[in-house]
Amino acid sequence: MAGNTAQATQQPVKHFNLVRCVAVCLLTLIVLVGLAVLITWLVIRPKRLVYTLENGSLQHFNLNNNHINATFDFVLMAYNPNTKTSVYYDSMESVVSYKDQTLAFDTIDPFHQPHRDTARVESKLVAQNLALSPSTFKDLRGEKSSGEIEVDVHYKSRVRFKVGMWKSKHRTLKIVCPSVKLHFSWSRHFENVPCEVEL
Repeated sequence: MAGNTAQATQQPVKHFNLVRCVAVCLLTLIVLVGLAVLITWLVIRPKRLVYTLENGSLQHFNLNNNHINATFDFVLMAYNPNTKTSVYYDSMESVVSYKDQTLAFDTIDPFHQPHRDTARVESKLVAQNLALSPSTFKDLRGEKSSGEIEVDVHYKSRVRFKVGMWKSKHRTLKIVCPSVKLHFSWSRHFENVPCEVEL
């Protein structure tokens, strides 16, 4: 009887030791992973990519019977301030919209941006006989009479980051350049627009 009692008390002790060992191992693993991430961050010191719309122009603008024809030209300056990280833009598209209605879009050729580099990204977006809602047509016609229109320019890209020999998986980069003023008069200078980044 005494032998059975001793055996019964040993089994919970062994189970407790196993649980404690697993817990210690998991905690050690979490600490090591955290240290690795911290050290990597301290070495790389990642900085946010900076985008500025530095030029925008409008040609062949015509409104007729709730339809629009126009050509939009934009120059986006992309700055990579990182000293150890380069960026691969594997696909990129740009869209110009007016009050949530898409007017035109364009695709941009893939490119690679080294660290501490500024890239010039040009896009030409053509609206060809695009149907507009009556309210959008009315608002655009009113803005045209004022000498300028205000649009939003969006960029969407599939990017990868490279540090040394390591490359990240694809991520979606969204760039929004809001309230871009395009003038009908060539004498008026385009004002640079800082863009918002979502990654």
